[in-house]
Amino acid sequence: MVTNELAAGSAASPLQLARARGRLGGRLILLGPAFVAAVAYVDPGNFATNSTAGARYGYLLVWVVVVANLMAMLVQTLTAKLGLATGRSLPELCREHLPRPVNRVMWVQAELVAMATDLAEVIGGAVALYLLFGIPLLPGGVIIGVASFAILALRARGFRAFEIVIACLLGVIVVAFAANLLAAGSDVGSAAAGLVPRLQGTDSVLLAAGILGATVMPHVIYVHSALTRDRIPPTCDAERRTLFRGQRTDVLLALAAAGTVNLAMLLIAAASFHRSDVPGTDTLDGVHAGLAQSVGTAAALGFAIALLVSGLASTSVGTYAGEVIMQGFLRRRIPLLLRRLITLIPALAILAFGLDPTTALVLSQVVLSFGIPFALIPVVVFTRRRDLMGNLVNHPATTAAACAIAALVIALNGFLLWQVITG
Repeated sequence: MVTNELAAGSAASPLQLARARGRLGGRLILLGPAFVAAVAYVDPGNFATNSTAGARYGYLLVWVVVVANLMAMLVQTLTAKLGLATGRSLPELCREHLPRPVNRVMWVQAELVAMATDLAEVIGGAVALYLLFGIPLLPGGVIIGVASFAILALRARGFRAFEIVIACLLGVIVVAFAANLLAAGSDVGSAAAGLVPRLQGTDSVLLAAGILGATVMPHVIYVHSALTRDRIPPTCDAERRTLFRGQRTDVLLALAAAGTVNLAMLLIAAASFHRSDVPGTDTLDGVHAGLAQSVGTAAALGFAIALLVSGLASTSVGTYAGEVIMQGFLRRRIPLLLRRLITLIPALAILAFGLDPTTALVLSQVVLSFGIPFALIPVVVFTRRRDLMGNLVNHPATTAAACAIAALVIALNGFLLWQVITG
């Protein structure tokens, strides 16, 4: 029908033009933003956390990874819906609806979040280059920064080029961990038993809180809302609903891939390291060495490649988040190269001073934890407002679930922050 209308010369909306690509092409064009966001859920910090969970407690915390992924799906769905319904990103909405002093505070903390994100990703990528090629950490960090800049430059060719490259990088991570899981094996019965919620002692509570509390990454909330805003503008309520259905599918597929990777990380560590004498499995290089010892060099190689790809993809997304943040909160832009340098300097400084990479990753997660309420609460508040969302306003049950998730994530991150401060 759409094709006939176009052939007849009638004016076509952007969505109609997209659907004119055919049944498959019309659906694929709706996918992409969530795959960019999903990269944040398989960043180097997740590598360490999930591997530690499996090494220390075996399959005990499988349920935590599953619950965390379900929470992420709802949060990213709301974020995608916000950009689609309002035609504005979350920072833009904050600038429009919050008092000026509050907006400035929001901007400062969001910039710190973007820098903390880049810190973790660059360090993780540098560690991967060291594991793969023996490149020292500081030159490795520079290489990661330059390579991620090349990925970011793809945005000049339009949103699809950037989304496709990020989705391909995510695919490499999925394949690497799928291969490692097959090589390491897994106790299916024990993994299924791990779906039953239970904990063992204070340390397992702390680790579970770390997995759940690190689920919502504030910078991808800003990015996801901007990506759905910029893609296919709807011309009526019916098109808005059609686009939202596409975004829900996008989130389901992308976050399912990220959740599969996180689960594979835990299962591999549980099968390879739990109740073994492999040392140092609470660090990235320790996990790499442990895989080489217990599974084989191919598994260690797959882990290092996945870590490298994760660092490249996630630092590109983190730098783009900084651009979205400044443009939204302040209506200001700075050159991409300058933005890349600003976010890269803290990571390179840490590597230059020889600080422990794992410690730096932990500290970056503390900063991210601090930024979660500033991103998550406005999303819940805005998506429940009919004057902003129109026919995509939250159902009361959706708002209730989102409020529960926000309260849980904020409480867990507050608990983790207190644990870090008190030692």
